[in-house]
Amino acid sequence: MAMAGFARRKGKLLSMNVTNYCSLESLRYSFSLTSFSRRFSSGSEENDVVIIGGGPGGYVAAIKAAQLGLKTTCIEKRGALGGTCLNVGCIPSKALLHSSHMYHEAKHAFANHGKNKVNYVKGYGKFISPSEVSVDTQEGGNTVVKGKNIIVATGSDVKSLPGITIDEKKIVSSTGALALSEIPKKLVVVGAGYIGLEMGSVWGRLGSEITVVEFGPDIVPTMDGEIRKQFQRSLEKRGMKFLLKTKVLGVDTSGNGVKLTLEPAAGGDQTVLEADVVLVSAGRTPFTAGLALEKIGVETDKAGRILVNERFVTNVPGVYAIGDVIPGPMLAHKAEEDGVACVEFIAGKVGHVDYDKVPGVVYTHPEVAYVGKTEEQVKALGIDYRVGKFPLLANSRAKAIDDAEGLVKIVADKETDKILGVHIMAPNAGELIHESAIALQYDASSEDIARVCHAHPTMSEAVKEAAMATYDKPIHI
Repeated sequence: MAMAGFARRKGKLLSMNVTNYCSLESLRYSFSLTSFSRRFSSGSEENDVVIIGGGPGGYVAAIKAAQLGLKTTCIEKRGALGGTCLNVGCIPSKALLHSSHMYHEAKHAFANHGKNKVNYVKGYGKFISPSEVSVDTQEGGNTVVKGKNIIVATGSDVKSLPGITIDEKKIVSSTGALALSEIPKKLVVVGAGYIGLEMGSVWGRLGSEITVVEFGPDIVPTMDGEIRKQFQRSLEKRGMKFLLKTKVLGVDTSGNGVKLTLEPAAGGDQTVLEADVVLVSAGRTPFTAGLALEKIGVETDKAGRILVNERFVTNVPGVYAIGDVIPGPMLAHKAEEDGVACVEFIAGKVGHVDYDKVPGVVYTHPEVAYVGKTEEQVKALGIDYRVGKFPLLANSRAKAIDDAEGLVKIVADKETDKILGVHIMAPNAGELIHESAIALQYDASSEDIARVCHAHPTMSEAVKEAAMATYDKPIHI
């Protein structure tokens, strides 16, 4: 998968402070929105491609389709492109994570040292046939957009929990957590996945007492077990408390705060936990409501995901789906790759996305990033393997900036030395992981990485040293 296209796209955040953060109207991607023609398509015009949804998957698919010379229309109900990721998700949350980290550093550490032709229709689209989408526009009108190929790219929504009603005041989703008017004294996070731990880190740095309630036995279950244990210890060291194997039975918002009734997941005595604000982050669910998929016969699974083949085609010819509405990782960058590959197929080219090689990143501090298989997955497959590890404490750059918590871990096939998985806990792990993503894409060995000259002093040297530890021995421990 070529990374050049991704490198050319970047998000731009205007200056904003930590306490009055969410002026989301100021967020724009660096490509010019004026290049999107804002005229409405009439019913007599037929597009080559119509995309319902302007999030990371949808807008990237629209740009790629236009680049390939296809007449394209993108329909977006929000009135601002970028979807959840840009407007109330990935980009603002990462900016807030960075801002809160800088605030924390200033308070605790600094004393120790510083264009594309796409028709853009604003409105809510729904199918009236496999080749027609009716759009209720933001201006109050209606228009019909016709297309030879229609792509559903409507993304996902917050997953609700029984007995818990999100009001975005006392009980908030990740969207509401970005817009709290004041710092809660006690914040309870329901769900120990990516989003919950990231937002918990933000408010913990700003002074909130954070308690994470998780039904399962582990935080971030997709993470390598050894890395997960170190990661949890790191979060606990920063004051985050965890109640694992714990179920939320209900919430009471009648008083000034919130009272949660809890019990062990396996059953047992009930307890009450009090909070000022509760963040519900138990995952996300495909957003397909109101699209009238049933009207045209599009099949979905029990989880509400649209079923597609390897070319992203649904069971209805001419109707495609990408991103969070189909099986696979619910990640913005996966949706982008889906969008490019899907449009390439439509244009008669060949597209491909390998879901086993999509990197995942938890944007806390330190970050955790990984790609490929965990040690537990490799062991379950019965593969003979070797593990190489290198601690950040032995990395000169990490020590020089006094930020040396974490490690790099590589899992490789014992016989062939082929890299099976790479797991990094480090500052900027999300940047360090891509060398390994490329290595996995090309079936590289750990020796391949170890024999590449890495600049000194850099944190990426820890990846090289871990690779050396996998097939032979590291130098600096």
